[in-house]
Amino acid sequence: MDLVHPQLAAFAAVLEEGSFDAAARRLAVTPSAVSQRIKALEDRLGQVLVVRLAPCRPTPAGEQLLRRVRPMLALEAEALADFMPERSAPALVRPIPIAVNEDSLVTWFVAALAQLHEQYGYLFDVRVDDQDHTLDLLRDGSVLGAVTAEATPLQGCNVHALGAMRYRAIAAPAFAARHFAAGVDAAALARAPMIVFNRKDALQWRFVRRITRARLAPPVHCLPTSTGFVDAAARGLGWCLAPESLIAPALRDRHIVIVDPARWLDVPLYWQHAAVRSSTLQQIGQVLRSAAADALRA
Repeated sequence: MDLVHPQLAAFAAVLEEGSFDAAARRLAVTPSAVSQRIKALEDRLGQVLVVRLAPCRPTPAGEQLLRRVRPMLALEAEALADFMPERSAPALVRPIPIAVNEDSLVTWFVAALAQLHEQYGYLFDVRVDDQDHTLDLLRDGSVLGAVTAEATPLQGCNVHALGAMRYRAIAAPAFAARHFAAGVDAAALARAPMIVFNRKDALQWRFVRRITRARLAPPVHCLPTSTGFVDAAARGLGWCLAPESLIAPALRDRHIVIVDPARWLDVPLYWQHAAVRSSTLQQIGQVLRSAAADALRA
């Protein structure tokens, strides 16, 4: 028994699974039936909703619809759990899609997920992106909620402050002595190799702009691993920003130093989610805020 219209269920399944065949297996129907439901939905709305490539992805109209359908599916799961508890068996629980930045994932976020799984049996489909871009996944309907640096709520969403993650600029002692012996200034920052997570990562550039307004073009490494940042800095690959909680052991063992003790970067984080009366989203929000309160700065 499904409460959401079969056409909407097929639409969401195709985008979650990435193909008509995989959606058909999940819905226990034929791929032809899934295709017919999607076509009928597109005809009703007068819009193409799915780009039929591998993997399938939503069109702009599909993104708009998916933002509405995601909360409906969460409410459906809660209703079935209330009235048909046998449908809540672990094998039938649908993973909850949420987005988070890498640094939160490797510091405090997993503990919150473990608590939610232990208390409520939730499964999660976690999408990772930079904290300045996780909101895009909520905007296009890919996830139900996101840890983001954006305080302004999306239309149809609620936002809750989590706290601030403090970043310090670090490097190996020999690297710091070689590049920053005279201080952290524009000349030093222009020469010293810098490590960034990827091309979306603006943290290091924000730190540079805090020190100088000069247009710099330092040598840059792209290294898409938060935990590897500290090791890379310790091995002299370059300087970078890393969360306080990640650098503590290497700092204690003198594998790294803070290159500018007087400066740091605080990044406020927020939990944004679909604004529906969902006990699932309420429970997730409560646990995330509690875990963040223990790990982040007020």
